[in-house]
Amino acid sequence: MTRSMTVELPRIEPPDGSARAAVQRLAGADNTVASPAGPLGLGKLATVGAWLAGCQGGCPPRPVRAPRVVVFAAEHGIAERGVSARAAGTTSELVAAVKSGAVAELADAAGAGVRVVEMEQAARPIDTEDALTPDEVEQAVRRGMQVADVEVDEGADLLVASGVGVAATTPAAVLVGTLTGTEPVAVVGRGSGIDDAAWMRKTTAVRDAMRRAKPRMAQPLDLLAAAGGADLAGLAGFLLQAAVRRTPVLLGGVTVLAAAVIAEELAQGARDWWLVASSSTEPAHGVAMEHLDLEPLLDLQLGGEAPTAGLLALPLLTSAARLLADV
Repeated sequence: MTRSMTVELPRIEPPDGSARAAVQRLAGADNTVASPAGPLGLGKLATVGAWLAGCQGGCPPRPVRAPRVVVFAAEHGIAERGVSARAAGTTSELVAAVKSGAVAELADAAGAGVRVVEMEQAARPIDTEDALTPDEVEQAVRRGMQVADVEVDEGADLLVASGVGVAATTPAAVLVGTLTGTEPVAVVGRGSGIDDAAWMRKTTAVRDAMRRAKPRMAQPLDLLAAAGGADLAGLAGFLLQAAVRRTPVLLGGVTVLAAAVIAEELAQGARDWWLVASSSTEPAHGVAMEHLDLEPLLDLQLGGEAPTAGLLALPLLTSAARLLADV
């Protein structure tokens, strides 16, 4: 038996539609006679700049001055089923790589600060039992919301959401498949680079977890308890609170997209504050984007959780703002 869980949220206000429309007129993005890309030749950058202006509430968009990368990490018990190329219990190694590897280097180059949020609650194997207790889910969601508040209060004007965790693409696939009514085989990817045997084990685990999760799909927090993880719950809270605080977010990787699907279920309209950084080779990523009616800024076909995705897109977003500011 599960108890109904609730997290009180203020109403999410939409971005400024007039500012967004003003940028589109400024860039000529709606001028299909001159060019689909508009007279300035900005192409998709005009659309991105318009999105940013809407989030900021003014035209032209202001340059991004204080971007922050926030990476949520947690252990997943489903790793014990051999669904990842990495050994169970080695998420700490991924965290260390984030702090000193490509994520840190790209963030430094982009002038972005990095925060790694290590979630204490380890998820249990979701094919046979609930990932988390109701209390653990609520705690994780609220922690994600608190992290968003801290970042915004400290001056962040753009957030880049990422996630790392051994086997995290498995619960991500379960959540996306369950909420979109997609068959297990259509949401299971290669994650960390698994072989065919591991892919079959992963597909079986996703199938069994989706069977357990389906009866609880009407309650997003109950669904997170059944088939998510503390990182996914934290990300969902983080994305929600960013929208509440009217702060734009770049979404990177399938774990983040799965959390975004949950967050939009909790509070419709939150997706208007998000931009997908890049496409992915993970099938669940594409299914989630279609469900949220979002398009990626880049088409890099990144694999796995792709914690660098948002940082790869960040320079284009900042360039769009600068170009439109100079017009």
